[in-house]
Amino acid sequence: MSATTNNNNNNKWEIPQGIVQSFLAGGYIVLILHVLYMALKAAYDIRLHAIEEYGRVIHEFDPYFNYRATEYLYEHGWSKFATWFDYMVWYPLGRPVGTTIYPGMQVTSVFIKHYLLPHWSVNDICVFVPVWFGVLATFFTAMLAYECSVGITLTTGSTGGPPRDPNTPHNNNTPKQESLQQTYGQPFGSILHQIPLVNVVYTRILLPLLHMLLNTIQTLTGSTWGFRSPSSTITSTLASTPALECAIATAIIMSILPAHIMRSVGGGYDNESIAMTAMTFTFYAWVRSLRGNATPNYTWSILAGIAYFYMVAAWGGYVFVLNLIGVHASLLVLLGRYTTKLHRAYTLFYAIGTTLAIQVPVVGWTPLKSLEQLGPLVAFVAFQLIEVCQLIARHQQLNKVQTWKLRIMVFAGAGLVAVGIGYVLAQTGYFGPISSRVRGLFVQHTKTGNPLVDSVAEHQPATAGAYFQYLHNVCYIAPLGFILVALFQFHDASSFLLVYGAAAYFFSHKMVRLILLTAPIASVLGGLTLGRFMGYIVGALWGSTTSRPSLLTSLFLIDVNHTLEEGLNTTSGGSTTSTSEEDDRLSPSSTKTKTITTKKHTKSKKHTKKSSSSSGEQSSEPVVTATPLRSTSSSLSSDNYLARIIRFGVCMYAIREGIPYAQDFQKTSQDMAVGMSHPSIIMKGTTRDGRQVTVDDYREAYWWLRDHTPDDARIMAWWDYGYQITAIANRTTIADGNTWNHEHIALLGRALTSPEKEGHRIARHLADYILLWTGGGGDDLAKSPHMRRIANSVYRDMCPGDPTCQSFGFSQMGPTPSMSTSLLYKLHSHKLQQGVEADRNRFRMVYQSTHGKVRIFKVMAVSKESKAWVADPTNLECDAEGSWFCRGHYPPALQKILSEKQDFAQLEDFNRGTAGGDSDYQKQYMENLNNPEKAQKAAAREAAAQMKSKPKKIPKLKPEEIEELNQHWEDSELTSMMWQIAHTNDLPGLRTVLQNEPGVVHMRSSDGRGIMWWAHEYGREKLVSILQRLGVSETLKDANGQTPLDISTL
Repeated sequence: MSATTNNNNNNKWEIPQGIVQSFLAGGYIVLILHVLYMALKAAYDIRLHAIEEYGRVIHEFDPYFNYRATEYLYEHGWSKFATWFDYMVWYPLGRPVGTTIYPGMQVTSVFIKHYLLPHWSVNDICVFVPVWFGVLATFFTAMLAYECSVGITLTTGSTGGPPRDPNTPHNNNTPKQESLQQTYGQPFGSILHQIPLVNVVYTRILLPLLHMLLNTIQTLTGSTWGFRSPSSTITSTLASTPALECAIATAIIMSILPAHIMRSVGGGYDNESIAMTAMTFTFYAWVRSLRGNATPNYTWSILAGIAYFYMVAAWGGYVFVLNLIGVHASLLVLLGRYTTKLHRAYTLFYAIGTTLAIQVPVVGWTPLKSLEQLGPLVAFVAFQLIEVCQLIARHQQLNKVQTWKLRIMVFAGAGLVAVGIGYVLAQTGYFGPISSRVRGLFVQHTKTGNPLVDSVAEHQPATAGAYFQYLHNVCYIAPLGFILVALFQFHDASSFLLVYGAAAYFFSHKMVRLILLTAPIASVLGGLTLGRFMGYIVGALWGSTTSRPSLLTSLFLIDVNHTLEEGLNTTSGGSTTSTSEEDDRLSPSSTKTKTITTKKHTKSKKHTKKSSSSSGEQSSEPVVTATPLRSTSSSLSSDNYLARIIRFGVCMYAIREGIPYAQDFQKTSQDMAVGMSHPSIIMKGTTRDGRQVTVDDYREAYWWLRDHTPDDARIMAWWDYGYQITAIANRTTIADGNTWNHEHIALLGRALTSPEKEGHRIARHLADYILLWTGGGGDDLAKSPHMRRIANSVYRDMCPGDPTCQSFGFSQMGPTPSMSTSLLYKLHSHKLQQGVEADRNRFRMVYQSTHGKVRIFKVMAVSKESKAWVADPTNLECDAEGSWFCRGHYPPALQKILSEKQDFAQLEDFNRGTAGGDSDYQKQYMENLNNPEKAQKAAAREAAAQMKSKPKKIPKLKPEEIEELNQHWEDSELTSMMWQIAHTNDLPGLRTVLQNEPGVVHMRSSDGRGIMWWAHEYGREKLVSILQRLGVSETLKDANGQTPLDISTL
């Protein structure tokens, strides 16, 4: 009694230890929140480069359509926006914008304009939206990392098994324990425990060896070295879970990660800029709904469905989000982790999300019809069937065998019904096809079979260099986080990261554009790795992981260990396990480690066991009691100072070595941000004298159209520029980036890549002006092979025998014959290349930009009849009388050309029943991409066959005209072209040239040789045969007195 009194007197003036810990923890939280603020500020600042450098300018192409649509919504309201049929685009067909747009970004921007920033212009809001939402996406990604890091690490007596349903007798959790798990998370485990057979090795061999190793280290050194709680309690490891550190590290990475910046720079007003925020919030709400053991989280499940709806309204990539959550929920079931909580979470998410998604006009009933989205629907139905089986088994008190028989019967019956319904619906064409873009993610080759999709650079597969470019050093630390989650930090919520990581890598590897999807998961996994390391350091500073603060303990001064012990020590029967017994078994001096399990039921309790097994689930896993496993050695309540000093020193050395990598990552991210902040529509350039100039050619050209052409002027340009022309010049365009009509773009491609005369025959009925990008690099000349391929996919005679149009392009000798005669080449190189000039009777150049980046030609002899016919409202076709949905049609004068087209049937369009032609065409397309030489030979054979069957198309010359050509020897572009044709056996190119220059085969170079000499020299038998039919002589002699036959290799 006196000893106690003296001890109390000695401590009378000491500050209570809890207050000190709370004070330190509060300071630590302030530091953490400050770092979070700095990370979010960095996310904001790094996205402002474009605004600071170029002003408040919209970037790229698609953002201009989004901006124009936002203005329309703001000026006319939702009702008119939803029924907006735009006749200024896709002339003469028009586009029903209201049913072909994901309006989430437009609605968001108009909401900001109306309620948050009414004094800002629509343009300025659109410029800043990507910046603001880039910051929000960073925050939600950090929250995702936090949620997946919150959990209780059961250091002893746990094998990481599935959570128990509170409706089953195997759940020993009291309401107090359920409340704690809702607050602090589920126990962590390992995915190895979820895999049959592997779990036996893991439980009986690997875990005991691991515990033996840790006990040995603790016994020999007197320290746990931070690998587990020194006090050896289940509850103590909660506070050591570095969820805050993981969240902060994730925020730091995500804030400046190039893969995220690429779609969220100021001015980049694209759908992905807000979709990333919607996606990360959906993922966070989903995993948050899975927190705890088995009690449903209705609020977060509903929020997940609402967030998914916002994702649907924002971007077509919502299909990825839906399928990812569906796969994750299904995986949990397959791993034996089905609970009422999981059922309620997925049911509410899918039901609410899909119901709301259907309300988006562009989506409609797609979630219930598209093959891309039927998987989550099947999972939804399966969840309901499982829950029905659970209810029946619980009500009838079925045992395990009876429950499985019930499940088999229910699922077999449901499967038969589903097959029957599916078969009937398939016959009616109910199911929508898989899009070519999605199909391209699963085929073995790198092309989709659709030349329009393949022409887009961002649809190409990602390379290792691309990953490093956009993820940098995160490429190396993210896999460590993946392993950490899989082996040591696995539970319902964190398992989502494994599914997300695998899916994001697979799809981004197929399409470089989808590296964007890797940004959140790479940040989270990298953040988990760095967060664990940060937690390890803080543990060394605190001296014991037990006293390290968690979010709730720091903010609300909760004594987490006391609270958890109070709840976890209470079993369902209200009893506790002897602490002294467990202390003795897990003492560091012990040579064995043992798991804590409930004793098996004896025969005398068989009746009780049977009656209590209402769900029919008899778990083979040990039931973990919640007894605190305290060590009897008080000296091990915390690490000794020497161990802490060594541990801290090693960490400081690792930080020192890692600082250069962090600095390199930060610098690379800044450089990438600057590079990705170029608007593309404006550029900076340097003159020869070193002066820096702003190249604003594109907007200047659009302004010229706006100011110098009639309001009803129609502009023919490649589809890339349609959005910019309509938004800035306010003029009608032929096509734009929506690319919804393959055949229409093919007609545009045919007009531009056909010979000048034929191109004019099409253009005069559709356009008043032709605009070309001519500044080199990725200008229209560089894109022209893609234009030709797209045209040939519908008009098959553009490149006979070769869907890849290998003969249309450039060689070492210059443009190929088909290229040199094309309308695009003539306009692009008009008076820039010697001998190249557009026919003034057909096209007249009216504008060239300051730096030569853009040229505009006026189309001569425009058909007034066709223009008037299209403008006549009576020629529109409405889906119903008085409807807003009224399509335009091509003028009658184009019907002859249109009759030659063959609608492009994509590989996935199985409902169309197209047989023969297109499957053969696409097979040849793939083969030719992989074997260009074979493609050229096949094209030559096809051209020879066509020329033989249709010789009348080649104009014939008079004998005196041929003689005059033979007598004139001169090196020219045409003779070089003939050598190129003979050298490459380019028969399609010869056919194209002959249609415009029939005398070219009789021309001779300065050495007296012509194409007949070269055909014999290279052994081109079919070419010689064609030349013979065209009357080309084989007896004429060159400067050396040799005839073609003299040098023949045939």
